[in-house]
Amino acid sequence: VASMLYLDYARQEGEWIPNTYGGKENIEAIHFIRRLNEALYEKQPDTQTVAEESTAWPMVTRPTHVGGLGFGMKWNMGWMHDTLEYFSKDPVHRKYHHNQLTFSIWYAFSENFVLALSHDEVVHGKGSLIRKMAGDDWQKLANLRLLFGYMYTHPGKKLTFMGAEFGQWSEWYHEESLEWHLLDYAPHQGLHRWVKELNHFYRREPALFELDFSGEGFSWIDCGNWEECVVSYVRKARSTGDLILAVCNFTPVPRHHYRVGVPAGGYWREVMNSDAQEYGGSGQGNLGGVEASPLPFHGRPCSLSVTAPPLGITVFKREEQPS
Repeated sequence: VASMLYLDYARQEGEWIPNTYGGKENIEAIHFIRRLNEALYEKQPDTQTVAEESTAWPMVTRPTHVGGLGFGMKWNMGWMHDTLEYFSKDPVHRKYHHNQLTFSIWYAFSENFVLALSHDEVVHGKGSLIRKMAGDDWQKLANLRLLFGYMYTHPGKKLTFMGAEFGQWSEWYHEESLEWHLLDYAPHQGLHRWVKELNHFYRREPALFELDFSGEGFSWIDCGNWEECVVSYVRKARSTGDLILAVCNFTPVPRHHYRVGVPAGGYWREVMNSDAQEYGGSGQGNLGGVEASPLPFHGRPCSLSVTAPPLGITVFKREEQPS
């Protein structure tokens, strides 16, 4: 979209002509984009238009009557770039780049964002998604499971590209088949199973999608533990009041008895764990869930003492009592 919005896009001085007002905005293209989106949403309300827009052009996903371009959603290029950069780093160095994890929330609700891990990132020498991950083969797979878990619990709609879900080692090449034979191997089966379960989990938990475009659907528990590279946050639903807690450990060091503040007491069931053995992990977890204690922590009235597995994400859902 950027190439349509700017007259000087990828052009040197003297290779473009300013608009009527002396600016670089392509007024005719902007008018066309707005009319196109208006027509599509009027005639086909179930349509979604998604902009791949790499600049800071404002209000890409806002209605045209308030000055927006009228797109339904926009790729979050900043999240993609920062996240892949972070996961490419050796965990021993990640604490020095903690802001690459946390910065995206500062602008996450300025547009209707899609978290995109697209074909653009696995072609032309960039390497496949699993090859971007740091570490040996086990750590690469653990990192990729963690990346998907972090992505699915982060505000924003999800877009992935074929092959990543089972850990294809080669770049995508349109003349060749995907490396389906990798599914003959247990580690790749585990990753594939994890992504499958994430999709089912995402679809049945309104807290993960109902308020994707509103700050009301997300709150940090702790985003400041850069030393141990652990972040925790809560997702909320509009319709049910459900609370989903995610604890992400971005190092290969398991964190036992790790205390996390929570907004309410009761039993917090562990509903997803990327380190489970069935997904190819080491099998460290929380034995089904944790009862909250009335010990205030992280500015919350209660807290949990959890195990944060190595290079793993654990997801908890609050219940009134264990069942």
